[in-house]
Amino acid sequence: MIKNIVSIQTFASRSRAIVACAVAACSISACSDSDDDASDDSTTEALEPSQDLSFFVTSSTHDGDLGGLEGADEICQELADAAGAGDKDWAAYLSAENGGTPIHARTRIGDGPWYNADGVLVAEDLEGLHLLTGDPELFITEQGDPVNGQWNASNGMNGAPINEHDIMTGSDSQGMLILDMVTTCEDWTSNTLTPGPQVGHTDGMGPMMNTSEARFTSWNGGHAAQGCSATDLAARGGSGRFYCFATN
Repeated sequence: MIKNIVSIQTFASRSRAIVACAVAACSISACSDSDDDASDDSTTEALEPSQDLSFFVTSSTHDGDLGGLEGADEICQELADAAGAGDKDWAAYLSAENGGTPIHARTRIGDGPWYNADGVLVAEDLEGLHLLTGDPELFITEQGDPVNGQWNASNGMNGAPINEHDIMTGSDSQGMLILDMVTTCEDWTSNTLTPGPQVGHTDGMGPMMNTSEARFTSWNGGHAAQGCSATDLAARGGSGRFYCFATN
């Protein structure tokens, strides 16, 4: 959970600054002990944190029509490729009704472990993953940015930045399809259906940073969105983001 509401807004940028300083120090040392080529190689190796990237929240925003599970997986792969982690196989953490043969989000994402863009361990395995609650420092985009949410007082105060902590999953807190409560936007092919899909909170917080209820703290199975359109997804604090995991 957040320890300092103000400091988290620069969490990702500070991390990158620390890495940059470390790289610079290593480069100077390398130059004094070897030739320029060796120094360049050292710098290149130090600037590859994305090699550990195996989990992220999409930086891109969408409505409920993702092109099905296949289209959602492709979005994950494209974003991972842009972040330098496209050598892995990526899958969206989304459940689907699949004509009465349910597909559960937790069965699509491999066995772990998973690391975020800051190189921080998210979870060792599926069991550990589904014991987590939302945390804006942990559930970040492939670019290393936290998602605007209740943690930075976006809702109920000045409205800027807009709350976007709702993340589409179509799943309960254990990553299983919910058949009798919400839709999956016709298995992620519709941007018109209501109600919308089940969503979780990246920050593990409800209105005004409330953490008193499980539906507020769940990263994957908090509540149903208003609908599958971009407008309806935004109505309760979302922007059509979803989670991506490396399966290998």
